[in-house]
Amino acid sequence: MHSQKIALTQTVQKGGCAAKVAATELRRILQQVRFPVAHPELLVDGRLFDDAAIYKISDELALVQTLDFFTPIVDTPKLFGAIAAANALSDVYAMGGKPVTAMGILAFPLATLPETVIVDVLQGASDKIAEAGANFVGGHSIDDDTLKFGLSVTGFVNPHHVWTNAGARPGDHLILTKALGTGTMTAGVKRQQLREEDIIAALDSMAAINNAIDGMTPDLQAAVHAATDITGFGFSGHAVQLAHASEVTLHIETAKLPRFDQAMHCLEQGFLTKAHRTNAEYTAPHINVSSLDALHNLLIHDPQTSGGLLLSVAPDASQTMLQALRLRFQAAAVIGIVQPRQDKAVHFA
Repeated sequence: MHSQKIALTQTVQKGGCAAKVAATELRRILQQVRFPVAHPELLVDGRLFDDAAIYKISDELALVQTLDFFTPIVDTPKLFGAIAAANALSDVYAMGGKPVTAMGILAFPLATLPETVIVDVLQGASDKIAEAGANFVGGHSIDDDTLKFGLSVTGFVNPHHVWTNAGARPGDHLILTKALGTGTMTAGVKRQQLREEDIIAALDSMAAINNAIDGMTPDLQAAVHAATDITGFGFSGHAVQLAHASEVTLHIETAKLPRFDQAMHCLEQGFLTKAHRTNAEYTAPHINVSSLDALHNLLIHDPQTSGGLLLSVAPDASQTMLQALRLRFQAAAVIGIVQPRQDKAVHFA
C-alpha cells in the first residue's frame, strides 16, 4: 500500500494544534500540581505560558527547551512531518533563539498503517530540521492507536537577548508574520470538502519555519520587546497570554490581520473545530470584541498550526522590521499597538 494514498486526517478525530487540551482546562489542571522550586539559573519556566523554557548556562549562553506534537493536520505523510517539525521549531525562534538539536516523538499504529507512512513523516521532519540548521539526533516511539508526531527541540540563545511574552511596552507596534485561517481551512480538508491542492497557500505557510531572527540586525533583534507564536489557542488566546504576562492591553486593528484568501469563506461554510469554541470561552472574560461581526469573531479564535510570530516592537523600528520580515514572510503586517493596561487584555477594533 503506498503511503500517499492514505488520507491521514481521516484516521484521527482531531488534527494539528486544534487537538491541544483547551487552555481553560489546562490551567485548571496545572494549578493542582506542585512543581519543584525553580533553580536560580531557570530564567523562563511555564508560569506565564511562554513558548519555551530558558536555562542559563553562562553569561553568554542559555538553553532553550520545548516540545510539541500532534495528530495529522494534513493527508500527505511527508507534509505532515514537515509541518509538525516547523511547528515545534517555532517555539525556539519565538524566544529569540536558534534550534540546535531535535528529538522525535512518535506514536504509530503498526497494525493499520504501512511503515512507508512513518518513513515519509520522518523524512519530512528531517528535511525541515536540516533547513533550520539543526540536528535530528534520535527520539522515542510507541505503538499506539493513532498517529502522533512532533519534536523535542533544544536551542541556544544569549541570556541577555531572550524574547519572552512578558516584555511588551506601551507604545510598541504589534507585528504578525503569517496569515490566519489554517484551522478552518484544514477542517475543510478533514471534512473532505477541500483537497490539499485547494489550500496550497496555507500548507506552504504551515511548513515555513519561523526563522525571523536571521533576517534581523542586532539592533532589530533588540527592538523586539516581546514575542510569542500563534498556535492552537488562536490569535485571541496567545494575544491574551502576552498581554497578561506583560501587564498591558493590546489594541488590534482587526481589518489589518493577515488572513488567507479562503479563510473567511471556510468560516462561513462552518468548517470549525472544537478549539474555535474553547478558545472563545477561554478568552471571553479578557477581550473586547463588541465591534466584530460573527466571521471576524471566529477568525480571531481560529486554532493555528505552525502559525506566525506575534512581535511587540519598538515603534521607531517597526517599519524597518517589517521590511526585513517581508523578505521571508510575505504576509507580515503591523496589526496594532500596545497600550497601558485597561479593563481588558485585548481590544479588537
